[in-house]
Amino acid sequence: MRQYRNNTKEVQEINKIICNKCGKEIPVAGGVPSEDMLEVEKRWGYFSAKDNRKDRFELCEQCYDELIGSFLVPVETEG
Repeated sequence: MRQYRNNTKEVQEINKIICNKCGKEIPVAGGVPSEDMLEVEKRWGYFSAKDNRKDRFELCEQCYDELIGSFLVPVETEG
């Protein structure tokens, strides 16, 4: 979840990012997060019960690792 300093649509400066799973705050300085995280944004399609709904969330790296550790099929990685 992103929190903004200025809530106008014209100018939005990110103040901090909060992991949606664990609630960890990721400080932001000059619009740049202090650590990396996963940002997911999904607009649901016509064949979904969530037709045209847009969901968005952020996960810190630790929560991301926990999530993918539960997958039956591992994620594909490069590098």
